[in-house]
Amino acid sequence: MARYDLAIIGSGPGGYVTAIRASQWGLRTLVIEKDGFLGGTCLHVGCIPAKVFLHHAEVYDLFKSAKDFGIDVKEFSLNWPAVLARKERIVKKHAKGIEFLFRKNKVETMQGWGRWAGPGRVSIESGGKTSEIEATHIMFATGSVARSLPGVEIDGQTVLSNIEILQVPAVPKTLVIVGGGAVGVEFASIFNSFGAAVTLIEMLPRIVPLEDEEISAELEKLLRKKGIQIFTEAKVESVKKDAQGAKVVFKDKAGQTQTLNAEKVLMAVGRAPKTENLGLDKSKVKIERGFVHVGPYMETDEPQVYAIGDILAGMPQLAHAASMEGITCVAKITGKQMAPVEKTRIPNATYCEPQIASIGLTERAARDAGHMIKTGKFPFIANSKATILGHHDGFIKVVTEEKHGEILGVHIIGPLATEIISESVAALQLEATVDDLMATVHAHPTLWEAMSDAVAAVRGQSINA
Repeated sequence: MARYDLAIIGSGPGGYVTAIRASQWGLRTLVIEKDGFLGGTCLHVGCIPAKVFLHHAEVYDLFKSAKDFGIDVKEFSLNWPAVLARKERIVKKHAKGIEFLFRKNKVETMQGWGRWAGPGRVSIESGGKTSEIEATHIMFATGSVARSLPGVEIDGQTVLSNIEILQVPAVPKTLVIVGGGAVGVEFASIFNSFGAAVTLIEMLPRIVPLEDEEISAELEKLLRKKGIQIFTEAKVESVKKDAQGAKVVFKDKAGQTQTLNAEKVLMAVGRAPKTENLGLDKSKVKIERGFVHVGPYMETDEPQVYAIGDILAGMPQLAHAASMEGITCVAKITGKQMAPVEKTRIPNATYCEPQIASIGLTERAARDAGHMIKTGKFPFIANSKATILGHHDGFIKVVTEEKHGEILGVHIIGPLATEIISESVAALQLEATVDDLMATVHAHPTLWEAMSDAVAAVRGQSINA
């Protein structure tokens, strides 16, 4: 029977990144993957293909406004098959890249369904046959699947999940999206740019409800300006297919029943952890509503069994979170000194147009935690690079502790927000203050220098606004 130092079940951003680092740190590592390719949901039907669509939408929007930049474009149109083909090329390229990295780092792989088979043992079912390996340490990085609402079946033709929406043969004329979180607003942005009539339905009082309230309000305003119809505090009662597509019935915030007809319906109401049929029910692993409870270094209650990524209780379902969770876990296993992952140090990035990015506490969360706070804001309309790009919408908001100026949270909506956030991530990791960032030289002209004015605004000393 083959024996490994570490067996990882799942090859998504959590699994494959962890495997490479484990091998670099001297562990004989095996990755068990049920699919015939590496990379998991994020690479094949999640983060990467969705961001390909978003970039194409951005380019398409740029062509629409070409005249503003002194470029006369007499005729252009969307070639949807070419968009789909480029998406597939990018996905395949990076899947091959993971295969190369595994070979380079001597990470072994097996295809099949991995299960915990007892202390130090994993069974792998493939092609109707079951084999078994021994592993000193076993990690589950099995990811998540799209949820739906009770009574609403995702059929893959009319009612879609994140998988099918990435493969539609044509841009739908009408699209209803149920769920106004990150996935919902990203696809609303994509298909609005491509010409679909988009309606967004969110059960909670605001879209992107995990973000700061001012960010949510600004995004709703800007999406409505683009022509996206938005209903908040709305409860979907049924989604029924008909000859034209589907009929969505919901109650609006006033309690009135409304009906929408759509060619396609996207269910974007969250993701469920994939922890069934993994053998964990026979272990000491604590599972609640499908989520696994772990300690600071991803250790479960079953000795030498670990879990990372979307299956974790109390942690965000983000690819970069999964990667760092795995790395810190392996650091602990190999005796390296590394701090555990802290939830408030994990950045959020949403790639709708305008983009959203955040790190740390929202203003409300900071107040609820008992902090005496001060905030600063700076609008992109006062930033010269934003003017050059023709993207003026949005702002940077900084939440700080009042007495010492420690940065508690940064919230951005605007051009390239997902890139600008990087300085803030480092600032929170290093427990920097607004004075530290005010004393930092920011290159001009850049979108990034808006951060300099945002932190200065906390002190009432913003220069450009």
